[in-house]
Amino acid sequence: MNREYFKDNNDPEFLYQMLGRLESDCKYFLGNGNGYEKHLWALSVTEQISAMKEIYNKLDEKPEWLTMEQINEYENKMILKLTEKNNKKVFYER
Repeated sequence: MNREYFKDNNDPEFLYQMLGRLESDCKYFLGNGNGYEKHLWALSVTEQISAMKEIYNKLDEKPEWLTMEQINEYENKMILKLTEKNNKKVFYER
């Protein structure tokens, strides 16, 4: 984990809401956001996933709507999306 975004915030309600917000950002990034990191709360895939994992691990009662496996899937899909986008950019710049 690169940063501890939420080390001083232990309010479960806030953490659940924030986790939901971060997940929504991931879905947008993969869909209509076209892989642009500026649409992510943390402004990078690495930091976004890091924040999600930090919150998830901090919660005593894990959410029913999101698992660590799903967070890892978001990470893999988002990295792939970035790679594809960057490859297209290089292709078009030639």
